[in-house]
Amino acid sequence: MNEKIIERARGIIEERAGGPQNFCTLAFVDPDGYPHTTTISISKSGGIRWLTFCTGTGAKADIINLCNKASVCINSADYHIALTGTIEQITAPNVKKEMWYDGLKNHFSGWDDPNYCVLKFTTERYNLLVDWQEARGSLT
Repeated sequence: MNEKIIERARGIIEERAGGPQNFCTLAFVDPDGYPHTTTISISKSGGIRWLTFCTGTGAKADIINLCNKASVCINSADYHIALTGTIEQITAPNVKKEMWYDGLKNHFSGWDDPNYCVLKFTTERYNLLVDWQEARGSLT
């Protein structure tokens, strides 16, 4: 049963990544130990296993470098996908170039802009409510 729900969630995430409704919420722990939640666009995904986000090297990246625990929530009236895991900042030029898309031109000079980075979220646990069926589990 979980495999069917996981596959449906994978499809939803892949449809959202890079599309017009590509946003989700990303939550992590700030330096004072409080939760911090932000809305961010999904760039690419490996289903529920991992998601990437393109952002600046400022506040979010600084916080993540202090504590890599995070969660992602993707929802609509029809589904709720909650993922818990770890997140890392990636500044490797080959990854930045691969993840670059035209919409980022509004914020950065190019894929080699030193203020641009990629965040990679890796799922450890999931809680899915898709097509009114629920699945919970661990990927580790």
